[in-house]
Amino acid sequence: MQIAIDLPNDFGTFQSATDIQQEVRNPYALWLYQKQRVTLAKAAELAKINHYDFMNLCKSNGMPVINITRDELLEELGGFNPS
Repeated sequence: MQIAIDLPNDFGTFQSATDIQQEVRNPYALWLYQKQRVTLAKAAELAKINHYDFMNLCKSNGMPVINITRDELLEELGGFNPS
């Protein structure tokens, strides 16, 4: 899907179209991820960056990447015993 946004012509003097696209993609990807509408992988794909860079983007925006309680983690690990 492609969405077009009309901006005044003088916006092109501030930044390139590619930079503007990225500045729009990142907050939208973060918002979708925060609202749990997409997975981390999908959000990274939307932002056109890899998973690790998206996790860093989350961190720099104060957004937790792993949102799980202690009990949920223990349940997820099953009987894992790291001895």
